[in-house]
Amino acid sequence: MAEGPTLGVGTADTATAGRPIIVRTREELAAATSGTVALVPTMGALHAGHLSLMEHVRPLADTVVTSIFVNPTQFAPGEDFDEYPRTFDTDVAKCAEVGVDVVFAPTVDVMYPSGLDGTVRVDPGPMGRILEGETRPIMFQGVLTVVAKLFGLVRPDFAIFGEKDYQQLTLIRLMAEELCLGVQVLGGATVREADGLAMSSRNTYLSSEERALATAVSDALNAGAAGAANGADAALAAARSVLTGRGIEPDYLVVTDPHLGEPRPGEEGRMLVAARIGTTRLLDNVAVHLGGGAGPH
Repeated sequence: MAEGPTLGVGTADTATAGRPIIVRTREELAAATSGTVALVPTMGALHAGHLSLMEHVRPLADTVVTSIFVNPTQFAPGEDFDEYPRTFDTDVAKCAEVGVDVVFAPTVDVMYPSGLDGTVRVDPGPMGRILEGETRPIMFQGVLTVVAKLFGLVRPDFAIFGEKDYQQLTLIRLMAEELCLGVQVLGGATVREADGLAMSSRNTYLSSEERALATAVSDALNAGAAGAANGADAALAAARSVLTGRGIEPDYLVVTDPHLGEPRPGEEGRMLVAARIGTTRLLDNVAVHLGGGAGPH
């Protein structure tokens, strides 16, 4: 797992000229934080969306910690764990630009001292088995497990996650509340490219032709949001028309309430979509205000 140069125990990097302290071990991490702590968990390959999360929590905390860890337990065999982009040095430089104090970049052994097969895992429950959980059945177990570990190690007062991965954000909020973890989980607005595509580390997988086609995902959501005044069915029909008109059959396209339950007419809802562009699977979502009858979704 090549996430950057490995530092030994007791050899934490030191902050220089605004550069974050880089820590690798539990002991180094404990020594590097103080006061009110905010955590921004990432898998690296940082982009403007990640940086917006760091900027959001900077005024809230004495210590801002960004974790960089490509978590193996959320990847199934045959998924892109080995190919996932790893740009550690560039990531640290970007963290410095937005005032991050500590970069926590552990090895697998630090995060999973009992090994990947022997570790205790967090069951995401029913919400983890729909939508993304249906397509990637082990992912949310892996996500919640590593996030719970990060919460225990960093002991943050706040943690922030992007709304682009809306189901993930919803599950982490639920976990923090139900397991009484004492962390306030914040959501950061999705950051988009100029043409509307939601920023994602996996966008680097797209060819130039696929990148042009990928705007259909956000275009569909915009159409759905505009059609939502006539109810959930109208919103879904408008969004699906955009996708199928460009030859895209989504893995799912749904309207829910803000907690991923049944949508209610006259209230706020959420439209979520997952679609493959070439071999790259893109996720996006948007808030919608539902009028009329919600109908089946």
